[in-house]
Amino acid sequence: MDAVGYVRELGRRARGAQRLLARSGREVKDRALLATAEALDAARRELLRANERDLGAARAAGLGEALLDRLEITPARIDAMIEGLSQVAALPDPVGEVERLQVRPSGIRVGRMRVPIGVVAIVYESRPNVTVDAASLCLKAGNAAILRGGSEALHSNQALAACIARGLAAAGLPEGAVQVVDTTDRAVVGALVSSPEWIDLVVPRGGRGLIERIAAEARVPVLKHLDGNCHVYVDDRADLDKALAIALNAKTQRYGVCNAMETLLVAEGVAAAFLPAAAEAFAAAGVELRGCPRTRALVDCRPAGEEDWRAEYLAPILAVRVVKDLDEAIEHIARYGSGHTEAIVTEDWERAWRFLREVDSSSVMVNASTRFADGFEYGLGAEIGISTDRLHARGPVGLEGLTTQKWVVLGDGQIRT
Repeated sequence: MDAVGYVRELGRRARGAQRLLARSGREVKDRALLATAEALDAARRELLRANERDLGAARAAGLGEALLDRLEITPARIDAMIEGLSQVAALPDPVGEVERLQVRPSGIRVGRMRVPIGVVAIVYESRPNVTVDAASLCLKAGNAAILRGGSEALHSNQALAACIARGLAAAGLPEGAVQVVDTTDRAVVGALVSSPEWIDLVVPRGGRGLIERIAAEARVPVLKHLDGNCHVYVDDRADLDKALAIALNAKTQRYGVCNAMETLLVAEGVAAAFLPAAAEAFAAAGVELRGCPRTRALVDCRPAGEEDWRAEYLAPILAVRVVKDLDEAIEHIARYGSGHTEAIVTEDWERAWRFLREVDSSSVMVNASTRFADGFEYGLGAEIGISTDRLHARGPVGLEGLTTQKWVVLGDGQIRT
């Protein structure tokens, strides 16, 4: 196919729709979101049937359990998509907000207005729920969206796209406001990320290979994270029962997600008391441990190599290291972490605040599972992705991260002398 021509047509429709979205009020956008939720609820059977086609093909192709888990649509995940749409509809509309309006000596009033970015392209793998999350956030923020899901989820995404189209129509919005790419041709991705005349921002969600490719080829801004190498540090002033519950949840609640713990750091002062019980609990959950020499002196596990400290397993495998203290834990995270999410378990709030200040990641937590690093859990309704970049947006990207600001000046005839 002519990928450039295909993207040109997507972009032309998106640009036209975005101008309408930019002047649409909250009522119209919320109507589209709630109508999409109703369409999802009514199409449950069709969604599950389409997803089963994708799952069957994925199993035949030998996809691993973590990827199959990401791909699967269940009744509970449909419920979560519906709830996400309702939450986004309930959020205040950021578009048009004017912040920090100040009167200057000249008499003019100067402030910043929050406005849509424009046309946002999202390129993602496996998870069909991203189709709904991305569509809802882009729509509420006044952006047109072009969504390119993975080939393994083609039928699921097309079924979800039909529900979104029904929601847009119910609110009188054009189909170009949210377009789901209906081809698996990889050339379309290259055309999307190299089309600044049509695309204002690209958000990749997927494995390192996808994100590195997009970052290398893009001629438009990219909002990204490469890895989710997340850590939990158990301090020697931790409540060990609390620490075990947090560590188990951070690792085992779901394996194939970017906010799952991949490395457990344990202070030497509590290692002998904590690690045998933790190893037993992880073994019961089917998690393979790979430990440093001091860990292996306390529990039976495979040795960890240098590559394990950098690994995003997305699987029931966990790297474990005994560290001297908080300083060594922070040093380990600084060296090996990916800037995604880190947690400390401690009852010492002076140490907790040091961890919050000194650990340079997009989400830093005290006495909580890393699995909370998620737009839904943060009250964003949903998320377009997690950004580990330092500019524009960082962490779970919700409505505010999908807008930008411009200066506005209010005067009454003033002239500059």
